[in-house]
Amino acid sequence: MRLLIAAVGKLRDAPEAALSADYIERAANAGRQIGFKSVDIVEVEAKPSGDSRGEAGALFRATPDDARKILLDERGAEWTSRQLAEKLARWRDDGLPCATFWIGGADGVSQSVKDNADEKLAFGRQTWPHRLVRVMIAEQVYRALTILCRTPYHRD
Repeated sequence: MRLLIAAVGKLRDAPEAALSADYIERAANAGRQIGFKSVDIVEVEAKPSGDSRGEAGALFRATPDDARKILLDERGAEWTSRQLAEKLARWRDDGLPCATFWIGGADGVSQSVKDNADEKLAFGRQTWPHRLVRVMIAEQVYRALTILCRTPYHRD
């Protein structure tokens, strides 16, 4: 199974880019041991303010047709790290080829993205900067994979 983070906007040399890349590399290394072929971030171009439909199209194009689509949204469900690990393991075991986590831009996402999401995941009820959400989901994917690998990274 492949794990993909599709995020609106390019971080370039921002500190969040380096931190996200570090967690993605760690996650990819852990995931290969337990049946996750790859863990990647794809950046899609941010459109001018107010053009969330253009960003929606870019997110859709970055997402494989057969992917489970999880939108990061403050109105979504709040999963524990163990629940995320359980979902990833179940999707992998069910033969799902890809799970894609969608992160909108600074102005949020269009209704079409919300309507096309299979799941909505929240990191609490606060609104988080999309740059930090990228780091947070990268870390949580890494944490979930280390839970599945039974390594001591996660502590309950």
